[in-house]
Amino acid sequence: MPQVSVRGQRLDPYKNFRFRVKFSDSTDYIAGVSKVSGFKRTTEVIKHRSGGDPATSYKLPGRTEYDPIQMERGVGAHHIFEAWANKTWSFRNAAGGLEASLQDFRRDITIDMFDESGQKVLSYQVFNCWVSEYQPLSDFDSNANAVSIQHIKLENEGWIRDIDVVPPSDLQFDDPVA
Repeated sequence: MPQVSVRGQRLDPYKNFRFRVKFSDSTDYIAGVSKVSGFKRTTEVIKHRSGGDPATSYKLPGRTEYDPIQMERGVGAHHIFEAWANKTWSFRNAAGGLEASLQDFRRDITIDMFDESGQKVLSYQVFNCWVSEYQPLSDFDSNANAVSIQHIKLENEGWIRDIDVVPPSDLQFDDPVA
């Protein structure tokens, strides 16, 4: 049970395995997503020094870059990762000179995080994602006892936390003995 402070605020951190991923233009979650890499944003540092001050330089924020996000899901009957990856490059279409779908290869995704009671507590929107790397199957190994996994690497142009999603107050179950 989560620790609760005197004021009823949650103290325990949320668990990292309670999440779901969906395309931002859909209400359905993508089935089987088992792993999403962490988000990382890096802003370059621009050093500036005044001509009359040889000992000190000032630092200003420069260009901001967003690292790719990696996602994994179990291989199954759904081909959603493959279809999306084929928008960027398709072997079948490359023979005819149509290597990429410029119209809809970029998609926004939403990653939602849930608490122990299944209530949404965090939501992030990731913008203009496209598949730069696709691995349809993991290694085959007859001695393994594992699920076959697909991997995609998503280039993106940034992300924001949806500030309208507010963690709900903690639920308290009725004491069956009382």
